[in-house]
Amino acid sequence: MDFCRLDLQPTRMKPCILVVDDNDDNLLLVTQILTRSDRTLLTAQSGKTALALAQASPPDLILLDILLPDLSGFDVLHSLRHHAATAHIPVIAVTALARVDDCQKLLQAGCNDCSSKPYLLEDLELAVERCLQRATLACA
Repeated sequence: MDFCRLDLQPTRMKPCILVVDDNDDNLLLVTQILTRSDRTLLTAQSGKTALALAQASPPDLILLDILLPDLSGFDVLHSLRHHAATAHIPVIAVTALARVDDCQKLLQAGCNDCSSKPYLLEDLELAVERCLQRATLACA
């Protein structure tokens, strides 16, 4: 199985973030960055596992690698946006596709934000905070 829950607290007071990346080093880096704040993290290394996790326990935010081994990030995003339980979840595309038009395509496809690899850590943290704040305001 290619996912883990890094914080098994039963409360959902903390924002829950699903991080999807097939590269172990990227997952480790992102989880180390995001666990510095008070957040619950889920990880997945495939699109199919990400979809199963998101549908079983919808997170507050998804960081989605676009180049995955089984499904593309576009396919995962399409599926998320077409299921009632996951359609509202903010998604930040995390990609090595660094051209401006690549990011525009991702935003047009339904992503809420876009972050490029290699990670600019401050930019990634700001994008996460922006999306979590927007999601909190939308629920209020």
